[in-house]
Amino acid sequence: MQSGTLSCAFRSPLLCLLSIALMLGVGTAQQPSGNGSERGQISPVPVQPVENAASSGTGAVPGVTPKSSTSSQEGLNETALVKLGPGDLIEVNVYNVPELATKARVGNSGDVYLPLIDYVHVEGLTQEEAQSLIEKRLADGGFVRNPHVTIFVDDAASQGVTIIGEVGKPGIFPVTADHKLYEMLSQAGGFTPSASHKLAILRKGKPEPIRVDLPRNLADDVSGNVDIQPGDTITVPRAPIIYVVGDVGRPSGLLIDNGSLTVLQALALAGGTNKTAKMGGARIIRKTPSGMTETRIQLKKMLEAKTPDLTLQADDILFVPISGGKIMAARTFEAAMSAATAVTIYTVHP
Repeated sequence: MQSGTLSCAFRSPLLCLLSIALMLGVGTAQQPSGNGSERGQISPVPVQPVENAASSGTGAVPGVTPKSSTSSQEGLNETALVKLGPGDLIEVNVYNVPELATKARVGNSGDVYLPLIDYVHVEGLTQEEAQSLIEKRLADGGFVRNPHVTIFVDDAASQGVTIIGEVGKPGIFPVTADHKLYEMLSQAGGFTPSASHKLAILRKGKPEPIRVDLPRNLADDVSGNVDIQPGDTITVPRAPIIYVVGDVGRPSGLLIDNGSLTVLQALALAGGTNKTAKMGGARIIRKTPSGMTETRIQLKKMLEAKTPDLTLQADDILFVPISGGKIMAARTFEAAMSAATAVTIYTVHP
């Protein structure tokens, strides 16, 4: 203190006072305050080390939203379920051996040709299983010591679902996991007006197709919303049609997907006969394995309930000629077929 006092003696009194004030201020700031609630005091926040944060109960880092592992795990599970099949284009790489890198397409037999090891059967194998098989072939043949093989699927042609028939956009829709029937039909643009709701699903490994009868309104019954697997082929046929042509009120093609029609029912839906119709000349033209046949019917007696009403079959043509017309029997078929090509199609809900 004596040296400090002597030094101030040779300075300005004002400078000495400022120096003493600064020394006192620094000393006060360095002393910890016992009351953390006093105004102007900042309580220090302890920083948790990164390794401690990782091992804590929550494991959460402030300011960072943890990424859920559920979606990534589901993605891994879906990838594990995908199996190679005919038509797939794969890329095979061997670590540190670029000469063996190749692209090859799986043939219809399920085999893929690779350098050195010839043909390898990969159909039905996952990517991991195919990698292990190729590694074993390379090691057993003495071509590569401790090989590490990776496979990338550039074009998963075998994993698509094919939808054909009466849909808005027929085609192949790539999928990597199971989907529902309604979802796939929606991707294909839905049904056309003439589509049947009796579907067939062709599945690999099954000799018989899976038959599915859907309601006219899909929301009424979801029991037909079956699982669709990669490689399935969904066939949507055209609904059976009965044609009513000739001298009738409204020549029509009647869709009868979920039922059947009789002659009188079909005639009523077509607007009945005109006054000029030749009731005794009505015919049913039917396609049989041996060719087209014509069957004369007593339409007037059917209307009078003197003759049983006949049940029509799919693709039948009910032809009612004009009275007084000189239509030869040999030309009845041609006249009926010409009229059937210009009718309006109507959907019937028996």
